[in-house]
Amino acid sequence: VQLQASGGGLVQTGGSLRLSCAASGRTFSRLSLGWFRQAPGKEREFVSAIGRSTSSTYYADSVKGRFTISRDNDKKTVYLQMNSLEPEDTAVYYCAAVGTILTFTPTTERDYVYWGQGTLVTVSS
Repeated sequence: VQLQASGGGLVQTGGSLRLSCAASGRTFSRLSLGWFRQAPGKEREFVSAIGRSTSSTYYADSVKGRFTISRDNDKKTVYLQMNSLEPEDTAVYYCAAVGTILTFTPTTERDYVYWGQGTLVTVSS
């Protein structure tokens, strides 16, 4: 599986961005997908994940209510809609994927096998 993230950029506090991650390779519908981020000087952290069932979504407490993850199996793409952005959201955002059973959606970095190259999000105050 190859992942290509896009959509990052510079935005003011309170603004919005939508990240996209296009996948190629094995059957997209059998993948769980996640977004992680790494801020300068910090370790990479979990942001959000979506399972094979679109009803299985998970969010870090820091983004809950502001970010929305979704997937389009026909387009083999996962999205992260980010609203009410804050300077603390500044980071390189990575998408990740792993083949899973229907009832399991990983939320930890070590569970993901495939990683995109990252896209930079900068939120100015």
